[in-house]
Amino acid sequence: MRGQRRPAGAVSALVLVLTVALTAACQQATGRTGPVGDSSVTVPAPLPSGYGLIFLGPGDCGSRGRDFREVPCGSEKAAARVIGRFGGRPSDGPACPAATDFVLHISESRPAADEDGDGSVGQGYACMRNLEPPHPGDPGGGGGPHTVVGDCVYNASKGQVKETACDGSGTRAPQFRVASAASSRTQCPSSTALYVQLRGETPVGCARRV
Repeated sequence: MRGQRRPAGAVSALVLVLTVALTAACQQATGRTGPVGDSSVTVPAPLPSGYGLIFLGPGDCGSRGRDFREVPCGSEKAAARVIGRFGGRPSDGPACPAATDFVLHISESRPAADEDGDGSVGQGYACMRNLEPPHPGDPGGGGGPHTVVGDCVYNASKGQVKETACDGSGTRAPQFRVASAASSRTQCPSSTALYVQLRGETPVGCARRV
């Protein structure tokens, strides 16, 4: 029952730095390399859903702000919906769906059960999608936890690229666009100027200059 849930103030969600500043894995056609990006279209099996079973469970909605609060999806405060919810850390667990706009690290204030004394117990992570545009996780949106076909990037430093919006609305103008994906670099077209590492059966993104 809804009345039996823990107080909302006992739970907080910290936004991970996995959005617009996400660094994409790249390899210039000339041989320069950079950090690893990620693309996945497979949606892993989520944790059990149902209001009250888990904080920010699959299908639940949250408000905006430093402390993310679970609110009814019909509320005027609702800003994003959970499209994937998993235990553990994002680096160790299943990848979020490709449509994810941002990822939340969920922790619950429960000092009595805290083993390391930091006042919180790790509860997993939630893959969030904004209820309304913009959607940085969409192809060309300039963010999200994955680099996918249709995304644009710019040279952030020697051998490194970062995502930016393809329409030029970001803080940096796009320099390359991932036009297609292939199983190996040799299958990319001759116009490829940058190789971006993706996830899945076609892990090589073939990017062209824009």
